[in-house]
Amino acid sequence: MFTIFFLFALVFSGSHVAVQGYCVADLGAAQTTTGYPCKPTKSVKIEDFSTTLQPQNTNFSKAFNISLSPAFVGQIPGLNGLGFAAAKLDLFAGGIVPLHSHPDASEMLLVTDGKITAGFISPDNTVFVKTITKGDVMVLPQGLLHFQLNSGEGSATAFLAFSSPNPSAQFVDVALFASALNSAFVTKTTYISPAEVKRLKGVFGGQG
Repeated sequence: MFTIFFLFALVFSGSHVAVQGYCVADLGAAQTTTGYPCKPTKSVKIEDFSTTLQPQNTNFSKAFNISLSPAFVGQIPGLNGLGFAAAKLDLFAGGIVPLHSHPDASEMLLVTDGKITAGFISPDNTVFVKTITKGDVMVLPQGLLHFQLNSGEGSATAFLAFSSPNPSAQFVDVALFASALNSAFVTKTTYISPAEVKRLKGVFGGQG
């Protein structure tokens, strides 16, 4: 199953490996719109093409009871220019990945344990939601708001594939409540009460 999943990921990425070979990222250099510059060929090592998944336990992940273990270009420099990346997502009991988008990548979700409800909202505001279980795969199109939540008992686990070696993400909650956007503007543009905006700014560490 994992072999099929990653074959899908390779096709999904529109990879041009056969044309370019590889360009291992020089992570010490500035990233551009096309990725990182290549490190010298003589300094390339096998470790540039592999990683051990390590969870990033941030305040954000703790707040939503999740754990994300990325395999992006920062963890595997050999992904530079290949057009895809992966990650492991653990959703603990009640865990949720809130509404967010990936401006530069589509996402493929493969559930390996538990039950996950995932969905996205199309540009015409059509809502697509499905509960998926072990062995199910779902695609979340690039740039669209989407979410995942643990809808079963106990923990749920999924492996993610992205059509970018370094996918970015913008979370609605973080953008509103962890930023310096003035609370009055948040209230006016969302109809959320000033008291609730203040509370959420406190939860997410925002200012304004």
